[in-house]
Amino acid sequence: MDCPSEEQLVRMKLDGVAAIRSLSFDPGGRLLHVYHTGDYAEILRRLDALRLDTVLLSSAPADGCAPASGHAGERKILLATLAINLSFFVIESVAGFISRSMSLIADSLDMLADSIVYALALAVVGGTAARKRNVARFAGYFQLALAVAGFTEVVRRFAGVEETPDFKTIICVSLAALAANVTCLCLLMKSRNREAHIRASTICTSNDVIINVGVIVAGLLVYLLHSRYPDLIVGAVVFVAVTVYACKILRLSKGN
Repeated sequence: MDCPSEEQLVRMKLDGVAAIRSLSFDPGGRLLHVYHTGDYAEILRRLDALRLDTVLLSSAPADGCAPASGHAGERKILLATLAINLSFFVIESVAGFISRSMSLIADSLDMLADSIVYALALAVVGGTAARKRNVARFAGYFQLALAVAGFTEVVRRFAGVEETPDFKTIICVSLAALAANVTCLCLLMKSRNREAHIRASTICTSNDVIINVGVIVAGLLVYLLHSRYPDLIVGAVVFVAVTVYACKILRLSKGN
């Protein structure tokens, strides 16, 4: 599990399997522990259908009960990170249009992508499978449409004659976004709940920090080279990443 969307993909694929008692995720080791009763053939069949290179490492009787999920603390953390990401989606998108920066607009969509994933994570608790799939389908298509439109704009700007974006706005807003993602990362790492979506969200937010640094570097290169191309290149890379996120969410919305 390398980001929250993959964990959601697995959770929704296994939703409705009566034999499953609990799921425990280890995103760093790409491991999934399934606590279940009876045969595991149906569980393996559904996991294989996801094409995530599923391999059965072992199957053994579990001592005691399956671990508790600890949803209460997880919900508070996800709500906080959701609020931060949504806020910076608005801030970066507005700043991107004003400064004519595609890297800022792309990073704002990355923030939106994270917001969608956190919202889906919150919907897992107590939500019906049908509602989860409907929300995921809408979110995936919406995000994909924005990413395609943004990438198309990058291509148009590469081919046309555009003004050089305002490097000061790029750097200042990106530094603020970096601080926001570091705050989210600290919140996630403070959580005592190291299962479910928290560890996967930590990895995803760490990747966002790297993207923020990339946008800051783009701003510096715009200043040093007096060129719009560094901003467009970084923007294109981030739009591709957002497209990948959207495709994962759309896979998540599919039925069994």
